Amino acid sequence: MDIEFSLAMPRDAIGIPMVRRVVGDALRSLGVTEECVSDILLATSEACANAVRHGGPANRYEVMATIGNGRCELRVADEGEGLHMIPRQYPPAETENGRGILIMRAVVDDLSFDITPGRGTTVRLSKELDWDEDAIAHHLTLDRHLAGV
Repeated sequence: MDIEFSLAMPRDAIGIPMVRRVVGDALRSLGVTEECVSDILLATSEACANAVRHGGPANRYEVMATIGNGRCELRVADEGEGLHMIPRQYPPAETENGRGILIMRAVVDDLSFDITPGRGTTVRLSKELDWDEDAIAHHLTLDRHLAGV
């Protein structure tokens, strides 16, 4: 089962809960475990917050999701200046910002950036899905893998 959708969001923090709701509802309806959903939503929130904060001068950013083959991939694209460097460690405790990329890295399997300075950044998050015991989508994925053996 493959699901794809995209959301064009205003570059305003008020849209982040809507993104979380749409992504979370899609994953939960397929039977993804709550722990896995929480990890994906945390990473998605961080990526969206960065797009809201750094995605100017555009008035919107885009979230594209693909759920299939036992994985969830999300891409959050903005039209901002782009990252100058990726932090390697957490900043000091008294620093208010700078933890988002490290948090995303901690909760997803793969994190990458497509950066075009002055034209935008696309953050790509990917995570293998963990399934509830009775998840139909998990059984469909298993059946597809077994049929290919």
